[in-house]
Amino acid sequence: MGALDQILDKALRGDRIGLEEGMELLASDQIEKMGHVANQIMLRHHPEPVTTFVVGRNVNYTNVCDVYCRFCAFYRAPGSKEGYVLPDETILSKIQETVDVGGTEILMQGGTNPNLPFTYYLDLLRKIKQHFPGITMHSFSPAEIQKMKVVSDGLSLDEVIRQLHEAGLDSLPGGGAEILDDRTRRKISRMKGSWTDWMDVMKSAHRHGMNTTATMVYGLGETIEERALHMLRIRDAQDECIANNYNSTGFLAFISWPFQPDNTNLKLEKAKPEEYLRIVAVSRIMLDNIKNFQSSWVTMGPEMGKLSLSYGCNDFGSTMIEENVVSAAGTTHKVNIELILKLIREAGKIPAQRDTKYNILKMYNESDKADADFIMQN
Repeated sequence: MGALDQILDKALRGDRIGLEEGMELLASDQIEKMGHVANQIMLRHHPEPVTTFVVGRNVNYTNVCDVYCRFCAFYRAPGSKEGYVLPDETILSKIQETVDVGGTEILMQGGTNPNLPFTYYLDLLRKIKQHFPGITMHSFSPAEIQKMKVVSDGLSLDEVIRQLHEAGLDSLPGGGAEILDDRTRRKISRMKGSWTDWMDVMKSAHRHGMNTTATMVYGLGETIEERALHMLRIRDAQDECIANNYNSTGFLAFISWPFQPDNTNLKLEKAKPEEYLRIVAVSRIMLDNIKNFQSSWVTMGPEMGKLSLSYGCNDFGSTMIEENVVSAAGTTHKVNIELILKLIREAGKIPAQRDTKYNILKMYNESDKADADFIMQN
């Protein structure tokens, strides 16, 4: 039995995969074999043939950012004539449109805007919850929260997160993880902070009873070892959350996607589609304490998103009404609910709408008719 088969058999027995074994998987070209094992592991968590999705909206409340990431085509520097901060009324209107079509989640993210005081975020969250008490605010990346700490006049990170949670922040998205290793981070976004800065925010959120997601952007010039370390560092943090019995599930999901080089200052070759399937499969095998894996159709396209459902993913992510960050880098795949249902069914699965915590809200049988007017907007 070859080394790869031994590692895969070990994973199927429920034993943990270490760093060197993870590197062996990430270097292998036997993607279908790894995908088969990843799918078997997924089925242990999700034995029913159901693939979920959430109806949500991205609200990019500001594009002003002072960390100048080389891979980002969305941000504008402070003082730029193209910089903006959305009026509260515009944000509330976008949320109302989301609620009107059955949406349950708002992914509100922007840049690290040095001109917004910490009170801006607290007041905005309170106003949103006053108007929409049932909406889930799955918002603000760790980098944004670290900026809030800077502008908060001396509050600790724990206190910043406590106040945000009290004001109405429900959970944190995993944006800004990129690669959780400082060599790569210094190369692509040296002002964004270390990988431990990202992780400190997530651990604090877990301690305060908030769920989060974890992400990985690959194809940034990182090594195979750094990819494996990224996965192990997320797994270790999840272990810590479980061991301490926080009032949180910790990382509810893992999402990976390739770097999108178009319109950015980081000139790298775009990763091939099969690389995505390798990353999805290996992450499902290594991250044995995270239950949900999202397909990244926004970057990969609907057909590759469908294929990933047999490589370890159990979730089709968000309908993403309005998406500006990835589309600024030249990648936009609009998907309406009808197409989501079609793709999930073509993959041999039953579609189901969920909430942010993966509670099923609606099962879609073949006879169900989605709202034909529910179309993604730019």
